[in-house]
Amino acid sequence: KPIVTTGSARDVNMRRLKDLFTQLNLDVKVLNFIDIFSFKAMNLTAISLKEKTFGVTQDGKYVQIIAIMYEPDEAGKKRAKNLSLGYFGKAESLKDELKSSILEFVLRWRYEKSYRTLDNYENLVALATKPKESLF
Repeated sequence: KPIVTTGSARDVNMRRLKDLFTQLNLDVKVLNFIDIFSFKAMNLTAISLKEKTFGVTQDGKYVQIIAIMYEPDEAGKKRAKNLSLGYFGKAESLKDELKSSILEFVLRWRYEKSYRTLDNYENLVALATKPKESLF
């Protein structure tokens, strides 16, 4: 059975995401919370997000939240640019509570980002299904 998400669940997600943004001191790199949605993707180093190994850390590696954006190079071709939003030290010394907050932040960001993509597609579908004379 598919999960149905209401607007209120999305509101709860945004409030918690904003709390985590501040708690993890990500406002040092991104001054305005809403600007975190300008990134195309977000990932982690040294903590697995894969279902079978979720939350497993890689000893000897450093934990970071990585934001990914695309910028044109000199030739105008889009190139990925990674920005470390937060650095949290070596994986083996990470406290469980902090690890949980980091995982939660990335997952909640992805959750909201997917809704923003859905909003865009819903708007486009609405335009495409208008009577032909109003499309162009």
